[in-house]
Amino acid sequence: MHAITVRDREAGLAGLSLTDLPHPHAAENDVVVRVHACGFTPGELDWPATWTDRAGRDRTPSVPGHELSGVVTELGYGTTGLSVGQRVFGLADWARDGALAEYVAVEARNLAPLPADIDHTVAAALPVSGLTAWQGLFDHGRLAAGQTVLIHGVAGAVGSIAAQLAREAGARVVGTGRSAHRDRALALGADRFLDLETERLEDAGEADLVFDVLGGDVLDRSAALVRAGGTLVTIAMPPRVRPEDGRAVFFVVEPDRARLAELAARVRDGRLKPVVDAVRPLAEAPAALAPATRARGRTIIRVTED
Repeated sequence: MHAITVRDREAGLAGLSLTDLPHPHAAENDVVVRVHACGFTPGELDWPATWTDRAGRDRTPSVPGHELSGVVTELGYGTTGLSVGQRVFGLADWARDGALAEYVAVEARNLAPLPADIDHTVAAALPVSGLTAWQGLFDHGRLAAGQTVLIHGVAGAVGSIAAQLAREAGARVVGTGRSAHRDRALALGADRFLDLETERLEDAGEADLVFDVLGGDVLDRSAALVRAGGTLVTIAMPPRVRPEDGRAVFFVVEPDRARLAELAARVRDGRLKPVVDAVRPLAEAPAALAPATRARGRTIIRVTED
């Protein structure tokens, strides 16, 4: 099968190349999926699991891309809940080959059924961003109606979904980003946008929840913006500064079939729209994902046509 692989950790995105690999094997409780579309996060190339397996052994050449949408072609021994020919979407396992390939073996529990009226390229933009947004807002941030949430990077992959989910939940949304992101942020439902290039972060005011995807100085300064009893949630790095009277949470997204189904239902109803700026074929993935050519928002790789 054709796949995008990476061999050299130091090469970064420039090390991505189109190669041929053996067809994957469906282990116990696995399914093999014929990949129709895949989402890729540049940060994957910094994850230890991209380069070594769970025992710490080198596993290059590695296939990145852990958001996928496709069709089940094979069931492993003991696999239940899915069937051959079924449309699915979800997360490929972190310490195994990803989905920038024509086929991928995935734990069945990491996948959810995909309704027939959702395009694979839309579904592939949901798993990491959608689950991260949901878990950050509700599981860790405990966001409730009437509260205020400050979302850093509101126009990005995670922030754009978080803004829509928070608005639907009845929260007031304040988003931050660069000046070029203002219109997108307001269109996504942000009540207010703060331009980090020209405005002071401290002018955002207090929030019941601060959801950070940026880290660094923005994360450090955000601790002072958390209202008493509130929460600072980040996916960027463990917080170095904690709220004086509140909680601080750093988390890594986890697979969740039930939440994936809820996200898909919102897409079908028009309540949630993942932001996809570009769709490229597998052969063009190395060039399309390079920093100089990558779209401003999500770039989804279409691996197989419907």
